[in-house]
Amino acid sequence: MDNNDRLIRLRYALDIKNKDMIEIFKLGGVEVTKEELLLMLTKSKDSFDEEADYEDDQVENDGNIKIHDVKLEAFLNGLIIFKRGKQDPKPGQPENPASPVKSNESINNIMLKRLKIALTLTGEDMLEIFEGVGIFITKGEISALLRKEGHKNYKECGDMFTRNFLKGLAFKYRT
Repeated sequence: MDNNDRLIRLRYALDIKNKDMIEIFKLGGVEVTKEELLLMLTKSKDSFDEEADYEDDQVENDGNIKIHDVKLEAFLNGLIIFKRGKQDPKPGQPENPASPVKSNESINNIMLKRLKIALTLTGEDMLEIFEGVGIFITKGEISALLRKEGHKNYKECGDMFTRNFLKGLAFKYRT
């Protein structure tokens, strides 16, 4: 699953309009035009084919723009601000913390964390979302997915969990 697919599924699950998508990107610190957004939301023929180079947006032959991890993380940060409002930094805390994206696989963990914050979900809510799509996991497993990379109990979130979580969000928010 690539970042374009993640963004498309998230947009569908939360029923976000184009105007709001542009505003969310802007809140995350990335300027996106409506045309660029439409190209990002165009599903590519090989959306399940992972590519290692996400250096910058790439326009593919089939007419879509590949989203790199930093841009997806900016969208997720903007979603938090869009849903919960801007938070003033505490004294001594940097204005914009460094990006925690270290590898393509960790973007799934970051996405779960950011969605949990943006939608003010509890561990119980996340369990219900997973159970709604037939995935039965424990609180400990959810806690491991939400841990910081490098923690002894950290577990990498796979694409299957992310897909099912977004599918569960769609059931919860669209029905």
